[in-house]
Amino acid sequence: MVRGAAEDSTMTAPRTAVRRLALARLISITGSAAAYTALMFAIYEQTGSAVWLAAALLVTEGVSGLVGPLVSVLGDRFDRRRVMIVSDLAAAGCFAMMALVDSPGPLVFVAFLSALAEAPFWPASSAAIPNLVPPEHVSWANSLVAIGRNTGIMAGPALGGLLLAATDASWVFGINAASFVLSALLVGSVRARFIGDREDEGEHRGLGAGFRFLLREPVLRRITTAWIVFVLGIGMAMVADVPLVELFDAGAVGFGLLIGLWGAGSVVGSLAGRALETETETRWLVVSTAFIACMGFAVALSPWFVLVLVLSVAWGIGDGVLLVAEQNIFQRRTPDAVRSRVLGASEGVFHGTLALSYIAAAFVLPVVGPRGMYALFGAATLLSVVVLLPLIRRGRETAEPAVGRADAS
Repeated sequence: MVRGAAEDSTMTAPRTAVRRLALARLISITGSAAAYTALMFAIYEQTGSAVWLAAALLVTEGVSGLVGPLVSVLGDRFDRRRVMIVSDLAAAGCFAMMALVDSPGPLVFVAFLSALAEAPFWPASSAAIPNLVPPEHVSWANSLVAIGRNTGIMAGPALGGLLLAATDASWVFGINAASFVLSALLVGSVRARFIGDREDEGEHRGLGAGFRFLLREPVLRRITTAWIVFVLGIGMAMVADVPLVELFDAGAVGFGLLIGLWGAGSVVGSLAGRALETETETRWLVVSTAFIACMGFAVALSPWFVLVLVLSVAWGIGDGVLLVAEQNIFQRRTPDAVRSRVLGASEGVFHGTLALSYIAAAFVLPVVGPRGMYALFGAATLLSVVVLLPLIRRGRETAEPAVGRADAS
């Protein structure tokens, strides 16, 4: 009995564990966003070629959707804490290598390796949340991690631009390498159970287990179907951002404000997401999606760019709440033995659909213009609300996990 108490005293408190994990995400994502901004500038400065820029985007942003579902198996096969530490240290090594090379070919190749190295971290860290905190604190934990993620995405590009103005790309890459080492140290300092009961591991074998589970679990299947429609609309809006700014003659400053204020709103929405409860999170998932649809239509009709900026903040808030609700539902309804692969499969569907949306948007934008693209985004999002509505009608049933959940300890 005394021995058990002594062992428990060495464990990191649940809230402290999540705070360290969220801080690790904030540090590494901020560094990565800064580094990829520096990469784009360095590549364009050396080549002046849009083809090289497209190649850099393809092997960094694009690789997440392609390899995410494959590498997510690591979070289900091995201790997730170790997977996260190895992922961070491998990424640190890649960015350190990028600091030592200066020609476009090697830069793009090592950037590809860095994206591969980073890919296992997110599904492993997200899958670990229900093991780190008790069920009643899952919303708080997902909210805090989302705040770190969204803040990093928002602040990273600006930081990268500032560092480039003061130094050069190699320094930005080196600083990012250091940020991953710090992230690994923070994760390594957490003494907690990152995995749960895996007695049913034999039921979820293979790389495709995450996709199979998404197809047969009714609530997650419906949410994933809705997200396919939703993301098709998001791609339309993202491609329309620059033309929309040009329509209002707002320039580069306007574009920066549009993206930055959306990011600020998403941080606020993530913060609000900590108040979600099991009985209400499905309702808020649908309400947030409907709210975002309204924002899409409002941007399409807005006569003033200032109003567009206000609507962008509101959209970000809705998206922040939506992300926390989605993570809560996915984590609770997925057994520990396959949770990382399910989250990886979901990310793969998201990125794959987004890529298709980008391709379609290239043909649609010249026909309907930026306002029309935002109207299409609103319509697609509204259709996704229709797909999600039965979840509310099913009431309490959607709040109960359809599968056994690992004991959170």
